[in-house]
Amino acid sequence: MYDFIKQQDAEVFAALEGEETREREGLELIPSENYVSQAVREAQGSILTNKYAEGYPGKRYYGGQEFTDQAEVLAIERAKKLFGAGFANVQPHSGANANIAMYMALLQPGDTVLGMDLGHGGHLTHGHPVTYITKFFNFVRYKMKDVETGEIDYDDMLRVAKETRPKIVLAGFSAYSRELDYAKFAAIAREVGAYAVMDAAHIAGLIAGGVAKNPFDFEFDIVTTTTHKTLRGPRGGMILTRAGEIGGMPTGEEIAKKVDKAVFPGLQGGPLMHVIAAKAVAFGEALQPSFKTYAAQILKNAKAMEAVFKKNNVRMLGGGTSNHLILADVFGSLGIPGKEAEKVLDTVGITLNKNMIADDPRGPMDPSGIRFGTPAITTRGLGEVESARVAELMLAALRDHADQAKLDAIHQEIKTLCATFPIPEVFA
Repeated sequence: MYDFIKQQDAEVFAALEGEETREREGLELIPSENYVSQAVREAQGSILTNKYAEGYPGKRYYGGQEFTDQAEVLAIERAKKLFGAGFANVQPHSGANANIAMYMALLQPGDTVLGMDLGHGGHLTHGHPVTYITKFFNFVRYKMKDVETGEIDYDDMLRVAKETRPKIVLAGFSAYSRELDYAKFAAIAREVGAYAVMDAAHIAGLIAGGVAKNPFDFEFDIVTTTTHKTLRGPRGGMILTRAGEIGGMPTGEEIAKKVDKAVFPGLQGGPLMHVIAAKAVAFGEALQPSFKTYAAQILKNAKAMEAVFKKNNVRMLGGGTSNHLILADVFGSLGIPGKEAEKVLDTVGITLNKNMIADDPRGPMDPSGIRFGTPAITTRGLGEVESARVAELMLAALRDHADQAKLDAIHQEIKTLCATFPIPEVFA
């Protein structure tokens, strides 16, 4: 692999080779990352990168679109089937772009969005002050009622919704480890005449695999998502729209038309056709029966890691996990800040990210917590026994982070585990 790059550009080749080695010899626990199949990589590196395809299938601005249309239609139809959606726009370049386009489709400047508080698990694109979307739209918050159980304060959410009259009630998260009550979200949205939207970026694969609830079963209007993470596709975004009608709201078709205009020409120019082809491949993989087994194993592995942290009295936000990720208060439980914990675990071949916890007394660049999850190690074939062992090694490294000999031994065990469970090229 990379034969032409090796001949032409030694510096880029060195970076690619270095990343190949890092991924091969270490365990990826960042919940928003995963490994893709060789088929997805081939599609993303394909000849479709040459082609401009502004517009949509059958309605392009340039000629020569027979095969771009073919690839995009495949991606659209497979996405609709995976999620039970009426419409799908597979052109967003990222999850952030998908969310911004969704706002543009549904809102006017100054309109209000009710989303999860960033400190309680929400995402930057749900209205963090550093993002430009806050210059155009007003964001108000809901929080957990109890950070130890993860229970959302739905009564307060309803109160805020009645006071602020949002146009969107936004479910979804970046660092929240429990399931949301979609029926309550939808009911609150309908009570104030708002759209019910789910940002499913983190759990799209769990929904597609049938091990997490589908927001469309609870009369949500739109689901936005990334196409990587648990969905195990190329890095990109997607916007899904419900079929049919819900009393007092625009039809699914009307919403989908607004979404299409917001994505192009509203936000983006030419779609990345090579990435869309890779999305089609990944969606095809996710439609196979084996993907349901994979999604179920993600949850089992996360519970195995949860059990180790619970046994060792390490505080987990939400009390544990009902999905693919865990947010642990390592500063409060082990006396090591999140930034240092991330660095220590990097040295032993375990990659995760520092993360703020709810009402964190520390800053975002050196928070109290770490966030980790099981999508990527499950792709490698690790089961509950191995996942529990990884959790034990994590805690050993964090407790003995000043003992280089112990860290070296842990690193060697991680390398051995990685050799036992290599990154697959083909998903069964």
